[in-house]
Amino acid sequence: MLNRKIKKSHLSFLLGIIIVTVFWAFKDGDDFKIAKSLDIFYSLFRDVNTYYVDDIDPEKMVEDGISSMLKKLDPYTVYIPERDMDDFTLMTTGKYGGIGALIRNSGEYPIIAEPYKDFPAYKGGLKAGDKILEIDGKSTKDFEISKVSEHLKGIPKTKLKLLIERPYTNQTFEKEIVREEIKINSVPYYGLVSEGVGYIRVNKFTPNVASQVKDALRSLKADYQITSLILDLRGNLGGLLVEAPKMCNIFIEKGEEIVSTKGKVDKWNQTLKTSASAYDTEIPIVVLVSRATASASEIVAGALQDLDRAVILGSRTFGKGLVQTTLPLNYNSQVKITTAKYYIPSGRCVQALDYTNRNEDGSVGHVPDSLISEFKTRNGRKVYDGGGITPDVTMKNDKVSNIAISLITQSVIFDYATKFAYENETIADIDKFDINDEIYDNFVEFALEDTFKYESRSAHELKEFEKVLKQEKYYDLAQEEFEKLKVKLKSNKKTDLHNFKSEIKQFLLDEIAGRYYYQTGKIKAQLKDDKQLFRAIEILNNQDEYKSILSAK
Repeated sequence: MLNRKIKKSHLSFLLGIIIVTVFWAFKDGDDFKIAKSLDIFYSLFRDVNTYYVDDIDPEKMVEDGISSMLKKLDPYTVYIPERDMDDFTLMTTGKYGGIGALIRNSGEYPIIAEPYKDFPAYKGGLKAGDKILEIDGKSTKDFEISKVSEHLKGIPKTKLKLLIERPYTNQTFEKEIVREEIKINSVPYYGLVSEGVGYIRVNKFTPNVASQVKDALRSLKADYQITSLILDLRGNLGGLLVEAPKMCNIFIEKGEEIVSTKGKVDKWNQTLKTSASAYDTEIPIVVLVSRATASASEIVAGALQDLDRAVILGSRTFGKGLVQTTLPLNYNSQVKITTAKYYIPSGRCVQALDYTNRNEDGSVGHVPDSLISEFKTRNGRKVYDGGGITPDVTMKNDKVSNIAISLITQSVIFDYATKFAYENETIADIDKFDINDEIYDNFVEFALEDTFKYESRSAHELKEFEKVLKQEKYYDLAQEEFEKLKVKLKSNKKTDLHNFKSEIKQFLLDEIAGRYYYQTGKIKAQLKDDKQLFRAIEILNNQDEYKSILSAK
């Protein structure tokens, strides 16, 4: 207790010296308000720390205060304490030291959700579904995933011991794993999707991702003699802004402006242009985008649209037109601050949410229609700011049924794939493998034995309608008819497992494919029934349609 009080006193004393120093530095300048506010903050913190009836954690209090302050700005301006630097490094570089596996909770213990091929977990023979009982002799029961991740990560070449329980085998065994530097591939898959049509999936904008895309394109040309390309940026949340112009430079000649940034600090404002000779300025391109396409991936999609270099297909993108700069703080912590907005070649900014002008209740609204402006692409096509990238060809994703959502979120599909993998040593190549009736019927039997909770969308909406009727006192007038309708719409798991068979089969295929062929297998399985991909191929195979989309006529 005494050591804790001494530590708290030291923190208060150190904070006091910092505040006093800042106060006197600013006292006679324009920043007096800053110094005054910091002095008040220190006085309040000191008194709460000294006099509050119960012990408090001063470091947590300060962190909570910082987080609360930054929440008033935007979700991208964040404080990164030293303990979170590994996650930040992974997000910006794709690298970290660890075992190379996705981890998730399942009941009381964490499990391996997906080992990455050729990394330590994979080399050690760990499989999806394996339960982690202990890490270096310490039980993981009821551990939060962040804590599990913290224990698994570490300096490359260091060892850790895992106690593993393998489902469906009654095996419990110990594994020694040697950590390695894990670098997640930002281009997890590329290949031929139709005669003459190549496909490249890009998951993140990490260092050298543009080089990876160029290498993939070069390989597709050499191996398959492709004459057109599909660049898939769906679900790509972005990353390093500087990689966006480099990726565009593969398809756009040297000297073209791709993105400019404008903020409060003039010396940080910049204009980024293509700086090298292009690799291929002629190959027809369709870029696939989704609601989860954001930031640097929006720059690529938007620049290729503004310069009429590619057809954009999918749903409207996220709309993140803000640039962050990371600055070092004391004690190995950092702060990531939104320092500018970015603008693509037509002059538009794609930022969709207006964090500066919040609603009266503090919520954030979209940029109002009155402030949305019209811009023109190089060919004179109309494009707009204030709401992400609107595709040239809009195709929304099919809505996922409630029963499929339940099967995914409650791990029924995951658990069946685990069982399937232990009962079947191998499967056919993904191009030939499918979920046949025998496999699906077996899955239905497995699912019905599970206690997963499920309510159809119709039943849910009816329940909400019932609440409204009771609030407005109309329920008694139609109670008999209403109760009959409730019985008719009562969720029937078995019926809906067959009604939504084709949809559920696809999710099942994705999960099982990942057990045998890892991330590459999952992607190939997803592409087997991808309507947006099929439409992209159709456009690329019809050059009259492709050119007419890019024309202002």
